Amino acid sequence: MADEISVLIVDDSALMRNLIGHMIDETPGLSIAEKAMNGLFALQKIPRVNPDVICLDLEMPEMNGIEFLKERQKKGIDIPVVILSSIAAKGAEITMEALSLGASDFVQKPSGSESEDIHIVKDTLVAKLFGYGGAYRKAKGKKLLTPSEYKTKTPGDKSSDIAVHFKLAVATPAVAAQAPARMRPPANTEIIAIGISTGGPDALRVVFSKLDADLKIPIVVVQHMPAGFTNEFAKSLDRICPLDVKEAEDGDKIQSGRILIAQGNKHLEVEKGANGAVARLSTAPLVSGHRPSADVLFASIAMSYSNRALGVIMTGMGRDGAQQLGTIYKEGGMTLGQDEQSAIVYGMPRVAYELGHVMEQVSLDNMARRICDVAKTSR
Repeated sequence: MADEISVLIVDDSALMRNLIGHMIDETPGLSIAEKAMNGLFALQKIPRVNPDVICLDLEMPEMNGIEFLKERQKKGIDIPVVILSSIAAKGAEITMEALSLGASDFVQKPSGSESEDIHIVKDTLVAKLFGYGGAYRKAKGKKLLTPSEYKTKTPGDKSSDIAVHFKLAVATPAVAAQAPARMRPPANTEIIAIGISTGGPDALRVVFSKLDADLKIPIVVVQHMPAGFTNEFAKSLDRICPLDVKEAEDGDKIQSGRILIAQGNKHLEVEKGANGAVARLSTAPLVSGHRPSADVLFASIAMSYSNRALGVIMTGMGRDGAQQLGTIYKEGGMTLGQDEQSAIVYGMPRVAYELGHVMEQVSLDNMARRICDVAKTSR
């Protein structure tokens, strides 16, 4: 269909081109614009096929992914790019370099057609192609297909992020429910918790680069990201943020001027004890379809900090974090949600808003300012 999100697949492996192509062919609402075996061929094909999103390998002959991203910048090409990344430590480092060069996001490359993780990779990749490709089409004034127009199946798991995305795509405009009752009035903010998913790597770069250098309140973050990448991701954010940013480790002290990023595939909770608050990591079962889960983090923040917390929910597919953001609110904490206009995927923040759990919707450009202002306000 002409209104489907079209994907340019760029990979030197014929197996990988076919594997990714098969995933796209199986997904209603997505179509293959073209395939290319390296960045050079991709650049030649872009003007002709005009894709909505590019799925890009990093290691390729003649012109690799990093070189392609540099040329993309020079040529002013604004088509979003989702990286296919290997899990090796070097792969994580190069992936973060790709994000700094304008790639929107990444998925972990499947190891082959028989790989056990193939369905997980497919779900993650499809979510990001829908998110970034859909946002690009919207920005360009192109029509977006709704699930009712798809001729084939929608995902069977009604609780999956994609299923939630499909449901919201045909829903009426977001309307907030009546806010739940508060157990106590808000007090001074002592911790900030952020839950974020699809669109998060770019969004966090924007927010963290604008935070006040004198913000003394600790920040803990759940960004949905696979294991092996969050350490390099934290380092990349640390380079642009006036505060210290690091990957959370079990037992890390929650301290002023520091941001902790949840490890991939581990839940992050905050536990208060006699000697102060510390980070706790676990491999407990997935919650809201994720590990780390924003719901898990928000629940622990509400329990440990009651009305002295600020919860923030930002761009992301699905509903992770929406429910437990309400627990922070009910306990008397403050809550912010990213607005529809600036979110790559208005899923997580929309669900939270519709539940009445968001006190104020904020644009991405204003989010750092509002976080600092709300957190610094005496109550």
